[in-house]
Amino acid sequence: MMLLDPRYAWVRQLAAFALLLAVWEAAGRADLLNPLYAPNPSRIAAALIELFSDGRIWPHLAATFTAALGGLVFGIAVGIVLGVVAALVRSIAELLEPVMTLLNAIPRVILAPLFVIWLGIGLASKVALSFILVAVLIFFTVFTGIRQVDRRLVERVVTLGGDRWSLVRYVYLPSVAAWVLGNLKVAVGFAVTGACVGEFVVATQGLGYLLSFAQSTFNAALMFAIILLILAVVLLIFALAGRLEKYLLRWN
Repeated sequence: MMLLDPRYAWVRQLAAFALLLAVWEAAGRADLLNPLYAPNPSRIAAALIELFSDGRIWPHLAATFTAALGGLVFGIAVGIVLGVVAALVRSIAELLEPVMTLLNAIPRVILAPLFVIWLGIGLASKVALSFILVAVLIFFTVFTGIRQVDRRLVERVVTLGGDRWSLVRYVYLPSVAAWVLGNLKVAVGFAVTGACVGEFVVATQGLGYLLSFAQSTFNAALMFAIILLILAVVLLIFALAGRLEKYLLRWN
């Protein structure tokens, strides 16, 4: 039966979501919900349509995802380099691992005000926060991945005359590629989170700035619309990252 067939799980999920929206809308129209806190889905949709109809959303989208992309690219690059070096050089690991552990232990979003003081309210502070979130994640992904490489494989390469560069190129990097790509979705989420949080603290544009503006004006419909927009874009990026992961790891 279609109701139990796993292939139609998405149909059941859509039906459940539609039912939830219908109940929410009906409750709102019956004045069972305070529109100041929980506006009707129709009001949220109207706010979302208004954002796109007058074109004011595009500069904010561009600002947020420029910051997120910058932090993502630099965070992945630096995280990979530091992770590889720390995993292969014990003296560097003794210096880097405690620092990264400390950064991983504290809520990194509390660094946002500090980055604003250091780098100003422009793009740089948002990129820096996204960078920190992503770099720490990728560092531990690579560091742990290399440490867990099969030692027998390493010994065989060394026995056959392979040097350290050969180990990095032919053993370590292919081994941690799956780890990095597997955490790519998490890294994307962290990058967007860093950009939005930085904009929420202080900014002149961006989705985080719009959220802060909606909060200050008690515009719950606009807040829900922006949250929905962020969710939709991040899910789209997740889907693209998943396809990229399958393509790059098709040999595995």
